[in-house]
Amino acid sequence: MPDQRLTWLTRRPSPWSAVVPVVALCAGVLFATSASTADGTNLRSGASDLPDLIRGQTRENAEAADQVRSLQSDVDRLSAERNPGDTQVAELTKQAQALAVEAGASPVEGPAVVVELDDANIPSDQLPEGIEVDDIVVHQQDVQAVVNALWAGGAEAMMLMDQRVIATSAVRCVGNTLILQGRVYSPPYVITAIGDQGGMQRALEDSREVGIYRQYVDAIGLGYDVRESPRRTFPAYAGSVNLEYAQAAR
Repeated sequence: MPDQRLTWLTRRPSPWSAVVPVVALCAGVLFATSASTADGTNLRSGASDLPDLIRGQTRENAEAADQVRSLQSDVDRLSAERNPGDTQVAELTKQAQALAVEAGASPVEGPAVVVELDDANIPSDQLPEGIEVDDIVVHQQDVQAVVNALWAGGAEAMMLMDQRVIATSAVRCVGNTLILQGRVYSPPYVITAIGDQGGMQRALEDSREVGIYRQYVDAIGLGYDVRESPRRTFPAYAGSVNLEYAQAAR
């Protein structure tokens, strides 16, 4: 019975629980401001179509990333042509190459663990008793839990969907869509990590957060698939490495 299942389910925290009061307050202020500003006129604009705006920005980000890669290739080529025998440049290049893998700045290849998360295949008007719409979708914290477990288990490199990510990459969800480095994705979400396969598998098993997600996999059919791949090749990380805020770990 659905109500019996809920006795052992651990409630998955939703970001909306903290956001709703703030949104309600802001909405009241906006309604009052809008009424005063509009004075009976229509403030709507065809340019406010958020999905179209996101899709357009995604295309622009992809084009910008291609341009950055092309320019970086030109810089590397011109630097090599200008200083072919410069020992200082050669030494710095050697040091940079040694750090490139750890920083995600070079392609990598190796055995991998692949994790796939997906929404439950339940119509919103047929939810079991005690289950809410929020419970049948993959949330930001679910993706982040898997990412954190894989890093903790010895991942040396990681891909989220079709993008290389590093330890500082931000994973954000809006509704049931994922926004990563300016691109928008829908479930299923695929996380692939190269590294110690056994260590990463154990970390997924030991993670409390992943364990809570797996309770919902058993109860209502959220998607969770883990498999090993003998060899995967990842491209270099193409996102920004600039930090706006940082604090030394103690």
